[in-house]
Amino acid sequence: MAEEKPRQFVGSVEFKKGLEGAITNESAISYVDGANGKLIYRGYSIDDLCAGGGGYEETAYLLLNGNLPTQAELDLFNADLALRRSIPQEAKDLIVQIANKCHPMSTLRTAVSLLGCLNPREFEVTVENDYDIALTLTAQFPTLVAAIQRARRGEFLIEPDVTKGLSEDFLRMMTGETPDARTVEVMDMALIIHAEHGMNASTFSSMVTNSSLTDFYSSIVAGIGSLKGPLHGGANEATLRTFQEIGDPATTEDWFAAAKEKKVKVMGFGHRVYKAYDPRARLFDPIAREFAERAGTSHLYEIAKKLEALVVADLGGKGIFPNVDFFSGIIYDAMGIDTDMFTPIFAVPRIAGWSARILEYLPENRLFRPRAVYIGDLESQYTPIAERG
Repeated sequence: MAEEKPRQFVGSVEFKKGLEGAITNESAISYVDGANGKLIYRGYSIDDLCAGGGGYEETAYLLLNGNLPTQAELDLFNADLALRRSIPQEAKDLIVQIANKCHPMSTLRTAVSLLGCLNPREFEVTVENDYDIALTLTAQFPTLVAAIQRARRGEFLIEPDVTKGLSEDFLRMMTGETPDARTVEVMDMALIIHAEHGMNASTFSSMVTNSSLTDFYSSIVAGIGSLKGPLHGGANEATLRTFQEIGDPATTEDWFAAAKEKKVKVMGFGHRVYKAYDPRARLFDPIAREFAERAGTSHLYEIAKKLEALVVADLGGKGIFPNVDFFSGIIYDAMGIDTDMFTPIFAVPRIAGWSARILEYLPENRLFRPRAVYIGDLESQYTPIAERG
């Protein structure tokens, strides 16, 4: 056995890979109660926010402003977002040009970077200017993502309708059809559920980038890049593909046995923080069943429930339960949304969470500068290049 190299670090620190459990900052924005399976936005449970009737815009207002709005405040906020929903022609042209050449998250990332280039106040790093950009991006993300879906299908892009709410208009711009009230209600719930989730990878990426006092757009681009990964936002795509690969509820047990033997990770299960059932998955479960029945894809939901029973029986004692990605793909698939678009839909509301965290940290900003534990050599002898064999 090779001799283990000494770890070099000045000071006392508990080392865990991935910064697990590390405290980076104080925040009043959201709390993930992993032990009890609860998610709270500024004191309010997501269950109450989903049932409250204020829609995603109410949650975005809460995250960005710190309090629930009055009806008059919400009306003004909605009107402001509606007027900001359009995207420049340059962004439309870019999306049409590249949408079929890369993953939609890459298109979204590039489009947001372009929006920064088009903003003459891009480098004005103040809370006031960044808040203004945050509002505009919160309004524009549905338009960008809808445009990406349509461009990938070779369909014409649809302009926003300022008379409609954000979720309704988002669905209309994606599909070209006016959605029914129940679909709008469920999309609102999905956006609320995905809006914020503690110091997750993409939020941390956004905050780390912004802590250098770079422009706001660059910070959001960093968040998009992190969210794209299959261990984060991209897990909902992988989970649905697992259900489609299984294909028949009757073969679920055989598929799981083979996956265990090959030590294949079953996507949609487990979470770094939750050791109880993910409250977002709990909310999505009955909706996934409802929408699968509506779309004639009940076999996908049946596969999901059978797989859930097998995994929980095997690993539930270790705190492994379905997470938010387990059911969301079934719902989006039933809505007629392309699988590759699931992660961009995740980004549509998460822009509010990223923005709220950045804006909260900015007034007393301190550059993030963690350290690594060095395990390399300390006294290697240098040999001139001419003398090396």
